[in-house]
Amino acid sequence: MDYSKIKLIVSDMDGTLLNSRHEVSPQFLKIFKELQEQEIKFAVASGRQYYSLMERMDAVKDELIYLAENGAIVMYKGRQLHIVPMERKVVHEVIKAVRKLDNKYLILCGRKQAYIEKTDPEFMEPFLNHYEKYKVVEDLLQVEDDVILKLTVCDLAGAEENSLPHLQHFGKRLQVKLSGKIWIDFNDKEAQKGNALKALQQQMNIKEEETLAFGDYLNDIELFQHSGYSYAMKNAHDEVKAVATHHAGSNDEFGVEKVLEELLESVKATKS
Repeated sequence: MDYSKIKLIVSDMDGTLLNSRHEVSPQFLKIFKELQEQEIKFAVASGRQYYSLMERMDAVKDELIYLAENGAIVMYKGRQLHIVPMERKVVHEVIKAVRKLDNKYLILCGRKQAYIEKTDPEFMEPFLNHYEKYKVVEDLLQVEDDVILKLTVCDLAGAEENSLPHLQHFGKRLQVKLSGKIWIDFNDKEAQKGNALKALQQQMNIKEEETLAFGDYLNDIELFQHSGYSYAMKNAHDEVKAVATHHAGSNDEFGVEKVLEELLESVKATKS
């Protein structure tokens, strides 16, 4: 396969670049340096907050591009390139609707930090895997001194089966996306990974056909729509596999790394 025109690679994190223990591999860090030598930029696109992404990618954090909070904000070298906040009124409507459901946890994701009301151990374990900066408050409705980028529901019993049917009507006004088995993300209608990628491509003068994307879940499909090459992981949701142009091994089989190694071999062969 000819990867010689690729200038930008964008990858989802959980279930894609990170293994099932939420770790980035030493193999990727070596490959990343080689991508830099070939002047190929690398972006991570995730429902995670910006600060969590930086912590998880600490070894190369200053060189990555971040499409965080499902694309509600794009950061590069400490500079904000793109932001799409939520309207506070509709955020409050979702919070009130979720409170009517049993055993659900809410995360209010601001530009400064995340906010939660409950600290039950079974919730804090997955929460702390995705959020680095946060504050515990008595009432999310009273958070006023921050720009809201995303609202997330954590349903430990299974988000798609239990929570989504009661909340998907908000899709008329918001992006409502399953971002994992226990997560539902709410963003502004214009805030999604695809729009963030498009904004980044425009700022860096990179074309869709010069972009390669990796993903595993439904909030990654928009990345594929703006990428000439799209790879669904072996462990991806069936809908993601259906729209991807290519497939990769699972996140525990170094699926991303193996494709990147092929890409580097192709690029080096073209230049030699």
